[in-house]
Amino acid sequence: MSTADAVVIGLGSMIGAGVFAAFGPAARAAGSGLLIGLLIAALIAYCNAVASAQLAAASPTSGGTYIYGRERIGQWAGFTAGWGFVVGKTASCAAMALTFASYVIPEPRWIQRALAVVAVVALAALNYRGVTKTVFLTRVLVAASLSALAVVVVAVAVWGNAAAANLGGRSALDDGGAYGILQAAGLLFFAFAGYARIATMAEEVREPERAIPRAIPLALFITVAVYLAVAITALLAAGPDRLAAAAAPLVSAVQSAEVPVVAPVVRVGAALASLGALLALIAGIGRTSLAMARHGDLPRWLGAVHPRYRVPHHAEIALAVVVSVVVATVDLRGVIGFSSFGVLVYYAVANVAAFRQPRRERRWPRWLNMLGAAGCLVLVATLPWQSVIAGLTMFGLGLAGRATVLARRSSRMA
Repeated sequence: MSTADAVVIGLGSMIGAGVFAAFGPAARAAGSGLLIGLLIAALIAYCNAVASAQLAAASPTSGGTYIYGRERIGQWAGFTAGWGFVVGKTASCAAMALTFASYVIPEPRWIQRALAVVAVVALAALNYRGVTKTVFLTRVLVAASLSALAVVVVAVAVWGNAAAANLGGRSALDDGGAYGILQAAGLLFFAFAGYARIATMAEEVREPERAIPRAIPLALFITVAVYLAVAITALLAAGPDRLAAAAAPLVSAVQSAEVPVVAPVVRVGAALASLGALLALIAGIGRTSLAMARHGDLPRWLGAVHPRYRVPHHAEIALAVVVSVVVATVDLRGVIGFSSFGVLVYYAVANVAAFRQPRRERRWPRWLNMLGAAGCLVLVATLPWQSVIAGLTMFGLGLAGRATVLARRSSRMA
């Protein structure tokens, strides 16, 4: 892939999750203060992005922070990052599949879930045939999604009944307090984590030492600009209370702004953006699973690479099966905080690994790594308590499982 292809992969991973899924929970946590939360999430995401870019440029290999943590901190740190990424992003896959289905078919729920499973299987099959087709289709989906969002913003701003009063004034920014704003930032971080896909696919990027440090920040900056424009538009149109109560926040925004004719555009844009994010997620998880299987931290069977298409086909088949089960059993809103927990831990490890890089490999100052690691841990702690408990349980099971496997291996060798 070229630098432009890598940027498209990053955009396809990010654009969709926040705009179409995370604004509702963020509005419930912080009201209009979600705008502050969005900026905090963007700042932490930038710190994480430059850490990922710097690490990927020095070690252009599949696996991302799983490999960086192993090389620069230790095997347990690498496993923690890899486990958080694989499990958290598996939840993200389910969220994107459910978002796609809920916008295409609002009711009944069982048909939504069936359609979500079809989407997972179809896109896993596309990834199975190689990354070239992934890049091409992602270009199409990103272009369509951005066009739809542009139509929404222009329609509300020019023809809609939007009002500054819906924001509630400066005092409304603090309705949720500091805790609410930080919780909104943690939930909105779910939308910014797609740039990891670029780093995990480093072996497939031409001149990765040059392309990746350019592609990751560029994809992030474009996404931040899009999210800010859409968030302000939605708040001006509907206000935080309506966004908080809406299952489809942007549909609620255009209806509140009295431009319901745009609602079909929102639904199409949401469906396409969710497909684009799901497509890139499958590719990134498959490659991290491949790296973990190569080192014995996941079953070796997952480390197989297809002789013709050169993709980790066993890992992607297993992922499609697991995500299909999750889609059939879990609610959309419940997986966002869980996903954020795993991915924030992943990036905390990335920042520590980047902090330990020698001067010759550095492209950005160490204080950005310190800020990124601290920010990740703060956002983890302020997520909804259900997400914190589920995340701690998930990491406890993973670490305990690895300790058990290592103990058995040692006993066999003794």
